[in-house]
Amino acid sequence: QGRILEKTGLCSQITFGRYVRQGRKLGLDPKLFIQDLQFNEVPVRVYQPKATSDGRKRGILFFHGGGWVFGSLDTYEKVCRYLSRESESVVVSVQYRLAPEHKYPAAYEDCLNATRHFLQHLEHYGVDPARVTVCGDSAGGNLAAAVSQTLAGRSDLPKLRAQILLYPGLQALDFNLPSYHQNRGVPLLFRERAAFFALLYLNGDALHMQEVLEGSHIPPDMRLKYTKWVSPDNIPEKFKVRGVRPLRPTDFIAEVYETVKRFCEPNLCPLLAEDSIIQQLPESFILTCEYDVLRDDGLLYKKRLEDNGVQVTWYHLEDGFHGIISLYDYCGFSFPSGKRGLDSVVNFLKSL
Repeated sequence: QGRILEKTGLCSQITFGRYVRQGRKLGLDPKLFIQDLQFNEVPVRVYQPKATSDGRKRGILFFHGGGWVFGSLDTYEKVCRYLSRESESVVVSVQYRLAPEHKYPAAYEDCLNATRHFLQHLEHYGVDPARVTVCGDSAGGNLAAAVSQTLAGRSDLPKLRAQILLYPGLQALDFNLPSYHQNRGVPLLFRERAAFFALLYLNGDALHMQEVLEGSHIPPDMRLKYTKWVSPDNIPEKFKVRGVRPLRPTDFIAEVYETVKRFCEPNLCPLLAEDSIIQQLPESFILTCEYDVLRDDGLLYKKRLEDNGVQVTWYHLEDGFHGIISLYDYCGFSFPSGKRGLDSVVNFLKSL
């Protein structure tokens, strides 16, 4: 399999992509105490505000984006510092293992193990057990949603206070939702790349990308079962004015399904969790961007949460595109709407 990756030039492509995105080492921050640690053998970076406050602080577990393939503690250093300083919270940024070297469920397990460890040692960091939040963008939003679902019914750990999902990817059943066609060629995430990353995370290769994009990887009876949750019918009309291309049913290919059937596991695709799990989820913040293939994943999850009585704060960046928050103060340039998105997260945190 590694050889296939080399032959297709994938290894060098990914190595180069990681290099480009690695972020610069930043100097000390006068307002924060920052240390690199390990939580349950998972590398983490902990940001603690130096200012002494009355009482215990909020805690945030942050899972970075990058399609499960890219991203590191350094890539999101500025974002995490900003969140920690502005919301006066202890932020734990998690360096989960990356695909394709480490396939699903490695990233999910790392995030879950680091979260568990933190929840068991809150006192050490002066964190209030009633105010711990999971947060992530893109693939990190996927991981935050999965961790949140896993911990929802647990009575042996402090309950999460909230989940913050920034343009999360939440399903791999339908790459033909309206936002996938409307924004298929909009950077930073093209429609093809979304399927490519999901397959790399799942299998370590992207051999059946075309079939997955066409929708021939899911059996008709299963597709029918999930239509109640994954369907353009659940997306408000105003998001369809830029045109919708209905999915032309393609022939189901059983061999392809055999290789991707774990796409139906909620730990990989949280949008497919049963109602009984969704009902137990904490208060949620969902950020979506108009020009983003993953926009509709966020909208569909928002509807599911609300239908199940979960309180949702929704923030939509009309002029936003995928990945805009990770570009906050990136190499000296920043998008006003990215800063607005980040500040909406800070305001939500302060309300908890």
